[in-house]
Amino acid sequence: MVTDPQPPDSHPFAEFFREAPEGSQHHGRRAAREAANPGRHPREPRRRRPLRGIITLIVAIVLVGGLGAIGTSIYFSYEPQINKIFGAKTVEDYSGDGTADKVSFVIASGDTGDVIGTNLQKADVVKSSATFYALLLKQPTAVVFQPGTYTLAKQMSSQSALTALENPTNHVTISVVIPEGTVAADVLTKVADATGVALTDLQAQAANFTQFGIDASAPNIEGYLFPATYTFEPNTSAHDLIKTMVDRAFQSLDAAGVAPADREKTLTLASVIQKEAAQTPDFYKVSRVFVNRIADGMPLQSDATVAYGTGAKRVDTTDAERNDESNKYNTYVYKGLPVGPISNPGDTAIDAALHPVAGDWIYFVTVNLDTGETVFSSNLDDHNKAVAQYQAWSAANPGSGG
Repeated sequence: MVTDPQPPDSHPFAEFFREAPEGSQHHGRRAAREAANPGRHPREPRRRRPLRGIITLIVAIVLVGGLGAIGTSIYFSYEPQINKIFGAKTVEDYSGDGTADKVSFVIASGDTGDVIGTNLQKADVVKSSATFYALLLKQPTAVVFQPGTYTLAKQMSSQSALTALENPTNHVTISVVIPEGTVAADVLTKVADATGVALTDLQAQAANFTQFGIDASAPNIEGYLFPATYTFEPNTSAHDLIKTMVDRAFQSLDAAGVAPADREKTLTLASVIQKEAAQTPDFYKVSRVFVNRIADGMPLQSDATVAYGTGAKRVDTTDAERNDESNKYNTYVYKGLPVGPISNPGDTAIDAALHPVAGDWIYFVTVNLDTGETVFSSNLDDHNKAVAQYQAWSAANPGSGG
């Protein structure tokens, strides 16, 4: 009797691939036929396919399917035999790392492995979504895809495509650096230049600043575009770009313990400190000077606020500008804080606004624009001496400190 080769006995389902022995009933019928036709050559016994064993195996796989890895292991152990029974075709795949043609491939938040495979096939990155998905199932640990845009090649093997998607260097992002003290108009320009989003779209979104949770009492979005290094996905909308920066400002304010009702006041003082302090260690002293002046009923007399109100990108101002009552940011004319922030301050300036160092100073002047050395005074005579010191330095160093 001819039998099928026996699968290894060590496999737990080996018995499903053993051919059942010829039954006596079948053997008797064949003998009777041969006796009735003595002149004919007996036919070779047909090789029997172990269908019952395979089908039993498939049923077993279904039954243990709930065991996850065990069922998958059993399936892949006998995948060729099962595919042969059901007429499954050999899976298709490209080979290698793909062509020179590049593809910008997007993984959306919530995309599952089968969706990603389907989209890869549509983009002609892989030949078969089924092959890619089968590869995912064979991974020893679950693959976690990060949403975003990836640079891939066309006609990659499924393994090459998977490797590329797991490589962070293929994740396309756009970095934008916003320095501390940058005014809103310049922030929007920097973002537009880096992302390719139209500046007019950004300006339109910024003009409708209350949509981002900023109180309507604010004069504009100034102060709420937090200075930081941002990483944006390609094709991020103007709305979402601005929302990211505003949310980051709220995050810093919340972390500093600033109540929503105090955000505008805190950012306004912090923005003036950010512009006026020549170096970080002086932030807390500058804050004290402004707090003391407000407490004493004195005007802040900040040239930075006056300049902001004129739209000029400088700190020094003229006598005419300091006397201009139409400029609502003119802290020579109007006492107290200006009507709103004059820049976008960072964490240190915010902290300085909340925690000024102890002192009785009401004046300060930077006497060396190259080093940032600043002199703080509690009376006008000492302040005038410091001003003379600055003037002497300026005369000896024309063009310096710009």
